[in-house]
Amino acid sequence: MVKMTEQTLVTEKPAKPHLPDAQTVNSVQHYTDRLFSFRVSRPQSLRFRSGEFVMIGLMGDNGKPLLRAYSIASPNWDEELEFYSIKVPDGPLTSKLQHIQPGDEIILRPKPVGTLVHDALLPGKRVWFLATGTGIAPFASLMRDPETYEKFDEVIMMHTCREVAELEYGRKLVEDLQNDPLIGEMVEGKLRYYPTTTREEFHHMGRITDNLSSGKVFEDLGLTPMNPETDRAMVCGSLAFNKDVMAVLESFGLREGANSEPREYVVEKAFVGEGV
Repeated sequence: MVKMTEQTLVTEKPAKPHLPDAQTVNSVQHYTDRLFSFRVSRPQSLRFRSGEFVMIGLMGDNGKPLLRAYSIASPNWDEELEFYSIKVPDGPLTSKLQHIQPGDEIILRPKPVGTLVHDALLPGKRVWFLATGTGIAPFASLMRDPETYEKFDEVIMMHTCREVAELEYGRKLVEDLQNDPLIGEMVEGKLRYYPTTTREEFHHMGRITDNLSSGKVFEDLGLTPMNPETDRAMVCGSLAFNKDVMAVLESFGLREGANSEPREYVVEKAFVGEGV
C-alpha cells in the first residue's frame, strides 16, 4: 500500500465555468475599429438554411445570458459557424464580444430562424442581395451556397458602407469565391458585386435606394431594370434602410413574401439595434 504524502498530492485548479449551449471560438479577425468577424465550432445537431440567424452571446455581469440575433455568415455545408459583427463601445454585448479570443466560449442557441431563405422567394432569374454594414452577413452565407446559383442566372450583391475599409469583409469574400473549389465554377459569370460608400470617395458611391431609383446601378452593370416577372430581392439592414428599400422594390412591382407565402422579395426584421 502506497502511503500518500503531502508531496504526492496534486491540487487541481477550479474548472472554468462551462457556459450553457457553449461553442468554442476558433478564430477572430478585426477589419476596422468598428467591425470584426469570428468563427466558432458548430454543434453536430445544428441544421440550418443559408441566410438564417441564431441567438448568440455571453454571460452578463448579472450572471444571466446576454443574447442577440446574429445571421450565420457561413453556408449551411460549413463545418464551422462564422459571424460578422459591429463593435458598439457601450453596447451590452458587443462591448464584451469584440474582445473574444480563440479558445474562448460563446453561448449559441441552436434554433435557426429567418426570412432570408430561398424558400421564401418565388422562382426567378435574378436575385438582388441588398445590405448595409453588417447586414451583408446572411448574404455571405447565401453567396457561398450552391443552391443560390442553381436557382438564379444572376446574383447581384449591393453592399453600402460609410467608408471603404468597411467594405473589406465583403470584398475579400467575393474575391475568394472565384477560387472556391466547391462553387468557383458556378459563381463565374453569375455573381455581380456592387459596393458603394456614402462618405469616403470611392469609384461607386451613394445609397442603395438612390442607385436603384435613379437607375444608376442598372446602367453601371449593364442590366435591365427590375421586373417582378424575373427579379427577386432580399434585404438586410437597419429599420430605416429596410423601410426605404421596400418602398423602392414595390415601385418596381415586387411584393413582400415570407416563408409561409413566397413572393418577389423578403426582408430580415430581426436586427434592430446592437447586432445590426
